[in-house]
Amino acid sequence: MEGNPMFLRDRLQFALKDAMKAKEVARLSTLRLINAAIKDREIAARGEATPVAVNETDIMAILGKMVKQRQESARAYEEGGRLELAQKELSEIKVIEEFLPRQLSAAEVEAAIAEAITEAGATGIRDMGKVIAVLKAKHTGQMDFGAVGPMVKARLG
Repeated sequence: MEGNPMFLRDRLQFALKDAMKAKEVARLSTLRLINAAIKDREIAARGEATPVAVNETDIMAILGKMVKQRQESARAYEEGGRLELAQKELSEIKVIEEFLPRQLSAAEVEAAIAEAITEAGATGIRDMGKVIAVLKAKHTGQMDFGAVGPMVKARLG
């Protein structure tokens, strides 16, 4: 999955140019937000003691975070009766998800957890970090790690 770190960026740039040519205002806005989030991460990385280039995994993590933020916002807007704003958030999620790998089904997540536990040699709750590290290395962008954590804990505990 590591492959060429520019692959995802290239897809984003092509999508941005296409949206400009097609005058798709909402899509263009979302793509610009994605690029801004990636640039922010690059700037933050420059300030670190040992600067590290933003790679494909980092970009997928950024995109996953953006989806999660929009899901929370959409929920809040719906609860507040602001359906037009909720709809805007949901349409942004669709654009962002185009650049993320397919989400794993519940059964696939269970299988991935079982495989990660075996691979990490996990025997108890103290090995939870190792299991999560294995899952993140193989499945970043394919599962919600907020939901996976308690599942791993239940399996190990």
